Amino acid sequence: MLDIVIEARKAAIAPGMEVKRILPFRMRRMVGPFIFMDHAGPVSIQPQSVAKMDVLPHPHIGLSTVSYLFNGEVTHRDSLGVQQVIRPGEVNWMTAGKGIAHSERFEDPSVLVGGFEMIQTWVALPEKDEEANPTFDNYKPEQLPIYTDTGVWMRLIAGDAYGLNNNVKTHSPLLYLHAVLQPGATFGLPKEHSERAVYVVKGSIEVSGRTYTAGQMLVFTKGVDPTLIAKEASTLMLLGGEPVGDRFIWWNFVSSRKERIEQAKADWTAGRIVLPPNDNHEFVPLPEDKSKAAGSPPPQALS
Repeated sequence: MLDIVIEARKAAIAPGMEVKRILPFRMRRMVGPFIFMDHAGPVSIQPQSVAKMDVLPHPHIGLSTVSYLFNGEVTHRDSLGVQQVIRPGEVNWMTAGKGIAHSERFEDPSVLVGGFEMIQTWVALPEKDEEANPTFDNYKPEQLPIYTDTGVWMRLIAGDAYGLNNNVKTHSPLLYLHAVLQPGATFGLPKEHSERAVYVVKGSIEVSGRTYTAGQMLVFTKGVDPTLIAKEASTLMLLGGEPVGDRFIWWNFVSSRKERIEQAKADWTAGRIVLPPNDNHEFVPLPEDKSKAAGSPPPQALS
């Protein structure tokens, strides 16, 4: 049976960039190790407005960010000196560990005129890896296995599912897939992991006689084996895995220890988290902490 249906909410991460936020949700903070999920786009924008979409340098701790594009491109720069143009079908996996800063800039106006769409997730690290040295890896589409069946196409982004696996470096057992279904296609969830969810990017699916549409995430109870039926051409993201334990999340910081979040705030304010060497002239300041009064953290950056 369904554990919960999460409706995406609107969130602004930059003056020109509004996203659909799926995780965290007040009644379901995580699915497996996934603690955050944003769906940006689809959006088309005129060249003169491209700079408004830039996400300035900002910090992370205690997590891995995963960037996956459907359309367009964005340039990543980080504290390690990495500069990587992210393109559709690639996986960009940045592990923040003890601390990293990065930016995402839209530097080719032509690709945004044609549309931009991206999914961003954060994967919480196991406690033993929360203070690891930061790393960044880019994986090309040809490194990611694809499976096809009648009316079904899917790519394994990370982890293992349906007997597929790849070399994307993860820190705990998980699944993450991009699936495209043709009208009438049937699809079952992988059984390898205890926590599983389906996010409808576009189109609609039927589960147990009910229809679910774009912007909804379906989280399923452990042991349930649902059948998904595509009501129309549909794009889905499947994610989940094994829980890593409770986590605190504030702005762009994730940790198993509340005091570590406080330390990260102080580190960013004091400049102890290094800016990208090739993008260090501006940055996102630490937001005002209204969490105690308002009961919720300030808005997170895209990644």
